[in-house]
Amino acid sequence: MKKINDKQLEVRRYDKRAQEIINIDKKQYYVKIKEYIYEPYKYYFKLLGKLKNNNKLLEIGAGIGQNTFELIKMNFDVCATDISSKSVKVMNKRFSKYKNFSAKVADMEFLPFKNESFDIICSAGSLSYGDNNLVMDELYRVLKVGGDLVIVDSLNDNFIYRFNRYINYIMGLRSKSTLYRMPDINLINKYIMKFGHGKVRFFGSTTWAFPILKLILSEKKICQCSNWIDKKLKIKKSAFKFVMILKKK
Repeated sequence: MKKINDKQLEVRRYDKRAQEIINIDKKQYYVKIKEYIYEPYKYYFKLLGKLKNNNKLLEIGAGIGQNTFELIKMNFDVCATDISSKSVKVMNKRFSKYKNFSAKVADMEFLPFKNESFDIICSAGSLSYGDNNLVMDELYRVLKVGGDLVIVDSLNDNFIYRFNRYINYIMGLRSKSTLYRMPDINLINKYIMKFGHGKVRFFGSTTWAFPILKLILSEKKICQCSNWIDKKLKIKKSAFKFVMILKKK
């Protein structure tokens, strides 16, 4: 039997996941995320909401469109992409009635778009699914000069999170390449140098302790404590997530 590479493995994994939900009720697309986990995504959408609408926006690694509807509601001209054809099929089923939406099967390492095609590019949790240098070069290539790149993703500098991801790899829940492609502070700095200007905010520096804190605190209190620590102490290397906005110069 021919051995498949990690990219093929991830395509099969997400095709299978998408196939399982193609015929389900629309309401089941949405999964409630804990408040303290969703904080970086709220900030991600806040940054996008400050950008000019009606602009051409590219979303990479969109999956089944978990975050796409928020972009559609902001009146961007949204092109959502994913390497999984069945995930794209799910997005088309969900959002095809919206005139400012289109979806395309695309590998983020080799985007099928001309140079400087988009005013805005965004990514939510997808950077580890491609070669870091190839993806960064492609995003730079298809973004217009003066355009914005907005990213929310997990950070790989904390040993506890790295160990947890390794366990997921052992259990067959992620491919090996995603372990060493997971963004870290070095990669963030590379992006800032490449694009010319960037601002980064880190979230969840104490997320590793939340399973214990849940025994004595409510979800709301945990969220408040986490936000206070992130804002006051500005810890980077133990952060769970980061949000970055870059402008191409």
